Amino acid sequence: MMLFGLGLFLMVMVAIGIWGMRRTSSVGDFFLGNRSIGPWISAFAYGTTYFSAVLFIGFAGKLGWGFGLNVLWIALGNAFFGSLLAWLVLGKRTRRMTQNLDVMTMPEFLHERYQGKYLKMISAVIIFIFLLPYSASVFKGLSYLFEKSFHMPYDQVLLIIVCITGVYLILGGYFAVTLTDFFQGILMIFGALAMVIVLVGKAGAPENILGLIQQQYALHVPLAKQPSLLMLGSLVFMTSFGVWGLPQMVQKFYAIKNEDVVYKAAIVTTIFALIITLSAYFVGALSHIFYQAPPLTLAGKPDFDRLIPDLLITYVPRGLMILIVLLVLSASMSTLSSLILVSASALAIDLYKGHVNPKISKDKSLLMIRFLSGVFIIISYFIARNDFSLIITLMSLSWGAVAGSFMAPYVYGLYWKRTTLWGAKAGMLTGLALAIGLFFKLGPQNSPIASSIAMIVPFIVVPMVSLLTKAPSQELLTKAFKNVG
Repeated sequence: MMLFGLGLFLMVMVAIGIWGMRRTSSVGDFFLGNRSIGPWISAFAYGTTYFSAVLFIGFAGKLGWGFGLNVLWIALGNAFFGSLLAWLVLGKRTRRMTQNLDVMTMPEFLHERYQGKYLKMISAVIIFIFLLPYSASVFKGLSYLFEKSFHMPYDQVLLIIVCITGVYLILGGYFAVTLTDFFQGILMIFGALAMVIVLVGKAGAPENILGLIQQQYALHVPLAKQPSLLMLGSLVFMTSFGVWGLPQMVQKFYAIKNEDVVYKAAIVTTIFALIITLSAYFVGALSHIFYQAPPLTLAGKPDFDRLIPDLLITYVPRGLMILIVLLVLSASMSTLSSLILVSASALAIDLYKGHVNPKISKDKSLLMIRFLSGVFIIISYFIARNDFSLIITLMSLSWGAVAGSFMAPYVYGLYWKRTTLWGAKAGMLTGLALAIGLFFKLGPQNSPIASSIAMIVPFIVVPMVSLLTKAPSQELLTKAFKNVG
């Protein structure tokens, strides 16, 4: 039954890829769906890219155990700052300005907005280095759950997932990605709600569930060992505002049909985010009722990545586990496809077409981005099935490094005409340097604090440097800000 459900799910994904191929005839179609995506599809594309298996398996387990019910503040931050506010602040201006500048990617936007000769190349390299390992990390949380659910080796399940993701992404591009995101998003909603309902029922006394969690949390994590408010605030900031600077998230604003889509998509995305994040983090906190301590590794250390899979496999009926497994699988495939699409475009559009061969034909550009999507999927597979210490470090760095590099230049570029090329460069360099430097200075355990600092400081650096350097030309500003409210 479990394998039948998985097979049916994957067949639908392939069918969507074939459908998308018929609507894809240019790079613009492949990467942005010809800027014709409506509110519901856009909202689910944003939400499913935002929340991957890392949330359900890694974050929910570790943070739910460490913070108890306080972890729900992260869920609220993701919904209202990372989803609602992101759409309202960035959506309209991004759609209009990227159309004015005729750009499809974050590196292209920065290049055209600031007229920097090597800005596109530098941005593409940052995306390539830090997003590719992150795409592989999406699969790490799946191994234990799939091995126990399907009784199949992780390598085999991983290969199936990667192959199916590759088929619908390479064939259908953004059309296929957004439609599969919608389908996967529906599964995620039903799976998340079912997971909470069943586990609350298993815990007993639903009317007293919050008090019971608090009571058990106090016993399992004494006050002296509870994480600080600074760490909680950093996690809220990093996971909520960090998405404002991630290329795979910003891309969703480029592709919307028109500015009228923004308000509808904002509401749908926020509701989706509330359901998914509150469900995941609440289950993480709920683990205190079922366990006296988290599972241990062979070295005797807490293994938080196994906490939620163990909880689900032990307490959720096997019939419902099909839906839960598809929930986690959907979250992973949707995030992976967006990450791969952005990473492949960084080489095909921003590096090769932007610097090596600007006159490459439309057909060859489309062929190249499809080919590179396949290459990146293969690389992700080999990274995901091996444990390299360097890769683990890069995965930890990726969020802060990418958002720290891009968020301030991107947001100022949308709103402040006085932002200069040197201001943008200084902001990117500061964010990247702080993300890397503070990660090693403060240690991996404090990476949310390091990432938050790397995102905040460039918002001070960009205007300071911009005011000290030559203002952009009026011709550029007229073009970029045409009809921008």
